[in-house]
Amino acid sequence: MSPAPRWAYVLLDRPAALSGPAHRFWTAVTGTTLSELRGERGEFTTLLAGSGDASVKAQGVLSGPGGAHLDLCVTDVGGFARDAVRLGAEVVLDAGSLVVLRSPGGQPWCAVQWNGEAVRAPVVHGTRLDQICLDVPPSRFDAEVAFWSALLPDWESRAGSRPEFRVLAPPPGFPVRVLLQRLDDDGPGGAHPDLACADVEATRAAHERLGARVVARHPHWTVMRDPAAGTYCLTGRDPETGGLPAAR
Repeated sequence: MSPAPRWAYVLLDRPAALSGPAHRFWTAVTGTTLSELRGERGEFTTLLAGSGDASVKAQGVLSGPGGAHLDLCVTDVGGFARDAVRLGAEVVLDAGSLVVLRSPGGQPWCAVQWNGEAVRAPVVHGTRLDQICLDVPPSRFDAEVAFWSALLPDWESRAGSRPEFRVLAPPPGFPVRVLLQRLDDDGPGGAHPDLACADVEATRAAHERLGARVVARHPHWTVMRDPAAGTYCLTGRDPETGGLPAAR
């Protein structure tokens, strides 16, 4: 196996026509500022933290409602991509320092060059965007769990708080963890970002003032839709540790 990932980014994929509302909302709720736009169409930007290293980016996509995907930052992009293919992934695009892949469960993700990121950004407004949830059809769930567990052997693969959850918890200091969620049926999967919140209800109210709306409420998380029609969740996890409070 090639060296383990050194960092990760959650990519917020939003319709290009709604990039403005998406950027304004996500910089406000994460306490970040935008980098210069990059790409042939100016479709990429990084959400820059006031201190520490960034771990969230945004991409304007031309088709579909958008969602999210994971970028894993490594020292050997080619070697890591080959490891992933050996474990069941397929290459969608090989651009040398960036390889776009698809997991056995159909999830797009990228292997990218690590650029020295090492310091996690602080909690802002009592929240931290620290998790990507992969929504996986039941027929592909076991293969997806096996793939990510094998690709990231230094991460702790453990049962989640519900039977349909599997958590991949990275080593301390890593900015993003992965939650695999088994869907109820074999419809299309997807992915969305999750925020750990010290106070879910207070965060929900703040996000609604910024243009988000509630999709569904559950005992320990609330499903939201941002002003660019992207789904995300506010979860009652500790923003510092990512775990559920001990009382639960």
